[in-house]
Amino acid sequence: MSGGRKGSAVFDVVLHGRSAHAGRAKEEGRSALEAAAAMVVALENLNGQREGVTFNVGAIDGGSAVNIVPDLAIVRFGARAPDADATAWATAQVDKLLASALARAGITGHVHGGFYRPPKPRNAAQQTLFDAVAETGRAIGLELEFVDTGGVCEGNNIFAAGVPNVDTLGVMGGRIHSAEEYVVMSSFVERAQLSALMLNRIADGRLDAPKIKALMG
Repeated sequence: MSGGRKGSAVFDVVLHGRSAHAGRAKEEGRSALEAAAAMVVALENLNGQREGVTFNVGAIDGGSAVNIVPDLAIVRFGARAPDADATAWATAQVDKLLASALARAGITGHVHGGFYRPPKPRNAAQQTLFDAVAETGRAIGLELEFVDTGGVCEGNNIFAAGVPNVDTLGVMGGRIHSAEEYVVMSSFVERAQLSALMLNRIADGRLDAPKIKALMG
């Protein structure tokens, strides 16, 4: 089950150049795609520079016929970061790369987006909740392990609102976001049992939700 979660960002960088006939007047053009390509390489090179921070370029849009210098390119990419300092660092790197692109002659542009889901780190409240859920699982024969992940979900935003939460009570499976994604059928019953027992323990006070929430500070 998921423990801490990274924050997630989506960015679109829009770059404008100047079109020209690539055969007759290549020197008069300013390629937005060339600027975008340099940015893509620089973005991917940020991986590994700060622990837990990742960048992934998902798409480059722009250009048209091969005899026209492309005057528009859009770089679409995501970033993940484990805490507030890391999200600030990641955002600052994007700003630096945009400034570098705009320093090219004839290139203008801007950025859309940012971190739309903040990190959900482990803290005292989260760990206490994890321990309570693990204890609940053992009551029905489940040994639950909470592992930090780079994935995000609604739990990130709930945590940011001041509410500790467990956000992976669904069925087990694997190969997410691939053609081989699958679900373990036997996990439907055990996860339904776990959810029901958690609700029962919250209702009778054995899982003290108000006390856990108070640990958020």
